[in-house]
Amino acid sequence: MKTIALAILLFPILAFGQDYPSRPIRVVVPYSAGGSSDGPMRVIAQEMSRQMGQQMVVENKPGQGAMLGSADVVKAPPDGYTLLLASNPNAISASLYSRLTHDPVEDFAPVTLLASEQAVLLVNPSLPVKNVQELIAYVKQRPGKVDYSSSGNGSAQHLFMAMFTSMAGIEMNHIPYKGSAQAVTDLLGGQVSAAMPGLAAMRGHIREGRARALAVTGARRSPVVPEVPTMIESGLQGYELYVWMGMLAPKATPAAVIDQLYREFATALRAPAVRSFMDNAAIEPVGSPPAEFGAFFREEKARWAKIIRETGARID
Repeated sequence: MKTIALAILLFPILAFGQDYPSRPIRVVVPYSAGGSSDGPMRVIAQEMSRQMGQQMVVENKPGQGAMLGSADVVKAPPDGYTLLLASNPNAISASLYSRLTHDPVEDFAPVTLLASEQAVLLVNPSLPVKNVQELIAYVKQRPGKVDYSSSGNGSAQHLFMAMFTSMAGIEMNHIPYKGSAQAVTDLLGGQVSAAMPGLAAMRGHIREGRARALAVTGARRSPVVPEVPTMIESGLQGYELYVWMGMLAPKATPAAVIDQLYREFATALRAPAVRSFMDNAAIEPVGSPPAEFGAFFREEKARWAKIIRETGARID
């Protein structure tokens, strides 16, 4: 009798997983179109649409350090048809904002860590600096007068720069934007002097001389820009940060659906078109299981809470 009862209880979940997906899946990207996470997600979504036989539609909903898009997904039905592309800001916001309508980590079900990439410290070519130490010296002579842009308060770009200025002992003026695209546009136009976006979307600007790369943020140089040193090589010992992207679902999404999504994303990351895009952009595909991504997400939350305390970062 217990076996029969258990089968009856499990049947709706198993049936749900077998029927899924029966309509388009919406992925909310809480960042602006054209940003470092938006491009890879659209390539992955194309492959997922082909694999699953249903459209995976990407919807940009930037604002409030990724919390605007997150709030949309946390309220969605837990049926696997609304997903959230998470990144560093989801872990950062848990400590940076004092008032949130939801927990950016605990109120979601982890699906998979999709990929990670290095960020790059850029300056406008008009700035008379060729390396990190020259930038530090330049800013020290002009405390609070050199601007840097970011994709918004609480974004990875904001906190990566806050950590840089803290470690370098300099004071720069933070100019937050509503997304990465406009933040980069104003850097290229000279309205701001510096920024630290993800490397993937910046390769063309660096190669064509529209932005000068001073350092990358990983432990090793990037094969995309091998001439650019790391922050560690540039004198900032211990500076090692990455931009990552992962997939979340509303918290009560059935385990069978979560598992199917994980397997589909892992397969998509191995597809030739996705691998080619990732390789050309120096993005490292991951595809970790849900439990592993959940543990990583909580570690990131703790790590950024420590960085926020140490840097004195704030919403300005």
